[in-house]
Amino acid sequence: MKIVVSGGGTGGHIYPALALIREIQKQNKEAEFLYIGTTNGLESKLVPRENIDFKAIHITGFKRKLSFENVKTVLRFLKGVKDSKRMLKEFRPDIVIGTGGYVCGPVVYAASKLGIPTIIHEQNSVPGLTNKFLSRYVNKIAICFDEAKEYFPAQKTVFTGNPRASEVIGKDGIQGRLAAGLSATMPVVLIFGGSRGARPINEAVVKAFADLAEKPYQVLYITGDVHYEDVKKEVDLIGNPKNVVIKPFIHNMPEVLAGVDLVVSRAGATTLAEITSLGIPSILVPSPYVTNNHQEKNARSLSDHGAAELLLEKDLNNNSLVNHIDRILLNNDKLKEMKIKAKKMGVPDSATRLYSLMQELVNTNQK
Repeated sequence: MKIVVSGGGTGGHIYPALALIREIQKQNKEAEFLYIGTTNGLESKLVPRENIDFKAIHITGFKRKLSFENVKTVLRFLKGVKDSKRMLKEFRPDIVIGTGGYVCGPVVYAASKLGIPTIIHEQNSVPGLTNKFLSRYVNKIAICFDEAKEYFPAQKTVFTGNPRASEVIGKDGIQGRLAAGLSATMPVVLIFGGSRGARPINEAVVKAFADLAEKPYQVLYITGDVHYEDVKKEVDLIGNPKNVVIKPFIHNMPEVLAGVDLVVSRAGATTLAEITSLGIPSILVPSPYVTNNHQEKNARSLSDHGAAELLLEKDLNNNSLVNHIDRILLNNDKLKEMKIKAKKMGVPDSATRLYSLMQELVNTNQK
């Protein structure tokens, strides 16, 4: 099978794509891939590292207010479609899948116009502009939250979950703890603000150090690379509690997640896929700065089912943070109940589900 994958801009669009590719490579050694992204997106760095063929087109997103830039964007889209058609004709894929971001627009649209089977994968509970536009042209729409169904044609929409959920299964949690400098026996809460970190979460955590130092649990606190030096300066002044391990970033997140008891984080779709797949309770602090406030809606999809607690950024401070952690981590019955509910929402076979949908489309097209 020859597969074109397109997705870009943020890790939330790229990591699920890479997880899907890795799963297909396990199941089908003969599969060939071409990844179409942009040169200025994160995908231009991440994809070549995986030894996947990578090509780029130039595209930007629409401004939400009237702007001459939008005229330029339309022209870039048209050129992107033309360039994508050329790449697709050269590669001759059996199927094209878009995992989100502006770059998917011209690539998936071009594929649909060439009669190539197409899928879009929507990670969030509220779809972005690109996937709303593409939903009219694609054969299938794969979703990760039931709440997304209302935005798409019912006959095209299939619940598959997020392929990242499949990558965290079966990891050694004890090894993850030890690699991070944690005790193998004491309960662990992991606090992080996404791949780049989040200043409001960092401020609340640092102010909570005095309280956290007295707790019978340990904290793995990931600041994000861009915030690490500022946090370190504050910690040098007030002291680092013995039960708090501070790191700028961790590269072995699947192993670390396998070893934690509670997560405090933003509500990005990839993070939620990972923690529900493992059945980890969470305290979610959705970013209020994202399009359509989709993180809060993502978070509520878990909190409404008892798998997480919602802590809005406007209510976040050192006291509310510690109170939420204590209420879950120091109450074994509540912790156990939330684990069961989180696990119930997980889709650990999501990558296989998505690949099966792709195979079904390809087989139907070849008949």
